[in-house]
Amino acid sequence: MTPVCPFVKAARPDEASLKNNGESQTKHQSGQEVKAKQESGESATISPKCPFGYDSETFKLGPFSCMICQALLYESSKCVPCSHVYCKACISRFKDCPLCGADIEKIEPDTNLQNVVDQFIEGHARIKRSQVDKDQQEAVGEKKTVIYEDVSLERGAFLVQQAMRAFRAQNVESAKSRLSVCAEDIREQLERMGTTSELCSQLGAVLGMLGDCWSVLFLLLCNACPEACRGFIGRDRLNVVMVSKGFKCMEEEEHRALGDASSAITYFEESVNFLKKVPPDDLEIIHTLSVSLNKVGDLKYYDEDLQGARSYYFQSLNVRRDAIKSHPSSPSQILDVAVSLAKVADVDRNLGNEDVAVDEFQEAIKLLDRLTLKPEEVCLEQRRLSVLEFLKNQLSEKQPDSNP
Repeated sequence: MTPVCPFVKAARPDEASLKNNGESQTKHQSGQEVKAKQESGESATISPKCPFGYDSETFKLGPFSCMICQALLYESSKCVPCSHVYCKACISRFKDCPLCGADIEKIEPDTNLQNVVDQFIEGHARIKRSQVDKDQQEAVGEKKTVIYEDVSLERGAFLVQQAMRAFRAQNVESAKSRLSVCAEDIREQLERMGTTSELCSQLGAVLGMLGDCWSVLFLLLCNACPEACRGFIGRDRLNVVMVSKGFKCMEEEEHRALGDASSAITYFEESVNFLKKVPPDDLEIIHTLSVSLNKVGDLKYYDEDLQGARSYYFQSLNVRRDAIKSHPSSPSQILDVAVSLAKVADVDRNLGNEDVAVDEFQEAIKLLDRLTLKPEEVCLEQRRLSVLEFLKNQLSEKQPDSNP
């Protein structure tokens, strides 16, 4: 599922094309409205426009963006000799400069530029004007006033936007840094304003994203080398296996950071605690809650804690079953229940409870067989068929009887 910023409503793909088609027309109409208001003596409002391209209307790349991850620079690093600047994590993957193609002889930190970027984030994202003062007004004649709207985003939305860009480009450290600041800000608001559904849902979503940042590299490593994650091989052998799988040899500190599943679990569990405080009437919140529970289950599963994994998978299953009771006509919720049943059944099978696992696989298959989708719901149908095929394959597998 594509991550959605918890602070703003994300535009759908079809909405994006409509927005692009009507952008010039909207700008023309806005200009006419401002002119009309000025002629009538009313106050006119100028749409926000950040000179660096980071305004709330157009998320363009600006001079402080990394051209690789397209997020704001984090740990700014300069290529020698061409002097092009990128995030440290981004440029470390290259031997030649992505912009000019020059050989990279070495990479140097650009502390001065990073300080400017950090100051820009503080000034751009923190300043949110609640009212217009004299400095924000420009007199046009005696009775006409032009009010310049705020060009800054809400701080949370701005930080999440940058974190999501960095995360998609696998610049995990940048994403973690932005999300950590965002979570700290929300915690401060909770202390000032008390517990509200809006703040709890925002913090729960951000903490879930932080959990993703801590777990994504760990899970990639687990998929490539399960023996490494489960502690079955020593340090020297680990490096050999990782190189054979395409990973680089890492220092002990780096390996510990990649494998810090406990931090991921901590963030996911905290996310669950806050999301449980939100009334269960928002399907997006329900989905985020169940996903966080499943991700803790996944990490427990990789750590071979099957009982722990089953506990979290079963909690997620109950959340999704309750959602179906409230939203019986939601096909995505039915699909989610089928996926949760498959996870619980898989663990039950590994625990030796074959009969229970078969019943759960069959229940999930019945749910998907009864699910009728509209012709335009192509993506959901593809997912339904994929999950259904997996379930039938699992059901056809015969496990040895655990009872002699």
